[in-house]
Amino acid sequence: MNSRKRVLLGVLGSGRGSNFAAILDSIASGRLSASIPVVISDREDAGILELAREAKIQTAVLRQGRFRTWLEPEIEEELAQCLRRFQVDLVVLAGFLRVLKGPLLAAYPGKILNIHPSLLPAFKGKEAWKQALEAGVTETGCTVHWVEPEVDSGPILGQERVPILPGDTPEILHARIQEAEHRLYPEVIQSVIDRKLWQGIHS
Repeated sequence: MNSRKRVLLGVLGSGRGSNFAAILDSIASGRLSASIPVVISDREDAGILELAREAKIQTAVLRQGRFRTWLEPEIEEELAQCLRRFQVDLVVLAGFLRVLKGPLLAAYPGKILNIHPSLLPAFKGKEAWKQALEAGVTETGCTVHWVEPEVDSGPILGQERVPILPGDTPEILHARIQEAEHRLYPEVIQSVIDRKLWQGIHS
């Protein structure tokens, strides 16, 4: 059990941090055998940073680059160095809105998890719940997957289905998907830890 307790998660987020909060709750309740030494954001006003500070977790903010949707290689390398400094085993993307291009994927190959608000491979990219509504499908959901260079295309680790109900607006549907995300993400992270699905866990 002690070796499981030593699994260190580095969390990256750009928004208010609801998935991060769900992960913290799972750790506190003993359902997730991990700890979080650092939370990193690309936005200094991101709510996830305030949640981390309230939980007495170290935070870091990335340098602002020239691009809105991805990080320059040198900034991504600084991100990788920060995660290494905290001896992170597994990187967890929790609403991180930047596409990772290379240096972080090279530093943590097969060790970066993401959650996406659709049943991949359907509805990749931004605002997937709106895409689902516009497509007229009867259900959508969320997917936890490994991060690879192609966006929203890594191997799938877990999914939860969410029905689309009459009268759903994008906001109502998104909120229901997020409820599913908060259940699914901690469960999948624990499954990854239990099955040792990545390299480099501390012995």
